[in-house]
Amino acid sequence: MPGGSIYVQPNEKYTGSSPQWWYEKFWREDAPNRRKHRYAKAGVGFVIGVAVALRFDLTGASPLIGLLVAGMVAGGDWFVYWRAFHATAVWRGARRGEAISSRTLRRSLNRLGYHVLDGRAIRGQASIDHLVIGPGGVWIIDNESWSPDTEIACYAGRLFFGQKYGSKVAKPLVETAEAFAELLSRETGVPVTIVPMIAVHCGLLPKNGGVVLAEGLTLAKPRTAARLIKAADTGVLNDAQIELLTRTAARELQRV
Repeated sequence: MPGGSIYVQPNEKYTGSSPQWWYEKFWREDAPNRRKHRYAKAGVGFVIGVAVALRFDLTGASPLIGLLVAGMVAGGDWFVYWRAFHATAVWRGARRGEAISSRTLRRSLNRLGYHVLDGRAIRGQASIDHLVIGPGGVWIIDNESWSPDTEIACYAGRLFFGQKYGSKVAKPLVETAEAFAELLSRETGVPVTIVPMIAVHCGLLPKNGGVVLAEGLTLAKPRTAARLIKAADTGVLNDAQIELLTRTAARELQRV
């Protein structure tokens, strides 16, 4: 977020009795139960596989088909739980959100003429994780992560994280976008409006679309954020303007 990043870790956040510590503790302690349930699901899969084989007169192959179905069920069950745990990696401090977003943005946008500048700040003022400049305009993107059960939503135009208002999150980033736009417009003579976004690495976004628009801010998963930028109308900036804005940003904005 502006002025700092949760990824410059005061490590105590991820140790002791923090929510992250308890999450990992309960995850490890629940492993025997997950295995027991997986074996039971695999057993049901074996029975279904054998029954299907017998139904189609594949008596000789029924044990093999049963084992195949059981293996698929067990593997699918393992993958679902692994994916759920892996999705909390940034929140738990196991991965760096800005590294994930940087890689995602570059892979999706570089070939389309976009430039991605990481870790930029107005000297003595707020900082952001990514500045994206391309044919569709300019965006600033910060990385954030909330607990896995935190619902991120918009109600009556207000941003909410669970039951808490999100204005303290939205307002500084919107103001930072305005400050960056003012600096770039002044130094280049190119009128710029910057769209502020947050790449959400953990937290519950709406299932329908996975995007929250509230209080001047867009919140989405990193891949969805890249898709939104790709979907923006091109022609907002031409090649010369993109090059000028990128060179100016690299020169005028402090690297952090």
